[in-house]
Amino acid sequence: MINIQIQGLDDIDNAARRLVEALGKHKKIAISGEMGAGKTTLIQSVCKVLGVHGIVNSPTFALINEYFTDSGESIFHFDLYRIEDIREMYDFGYEEYFYSDSYCFIEWPEKAIELMPEDTLFLTISVEDDGSRLVSG
Repeated sequence: MINIQIQGLDDIDNAARRLVEALGKHKKIAISGEMGAGKTTLIQSVCKVLGVHGIVNSPTFALINEYFTDSGESIFHFDLYRIEDIREMYDFGYEEYFYSDSYCFIEWPEKAIELMPEDTLFLTISVEDDGSRLVSG
């Protein structure tokens, strides 16, 4: 069980380190949460912890971004918010990514829930009453 409290932006890198430690063998991570909850911000920090030094931003229109770690490993970042039909996932060959040995971070996974690999770790990021965030799963 994962429960990581994020008090604010100053705490995001620390939370990302704790999350990476908690991932264990999981490399397919689906992150749900309301618009503006901080999904992309969390993924940016996690990528930094994993060794990505380039720009990490939301692939809202491209649907997928690829980042590279210091050691040359690929990390894939999906934003499925704009998916209107599950066939769009087949069109860009989701299987190549989801069934690779690379990390895949998937925002809005509920848009294609039936395509998520069996070993996907499902997380939710929620906004607490005090403005902090809770990552749980």
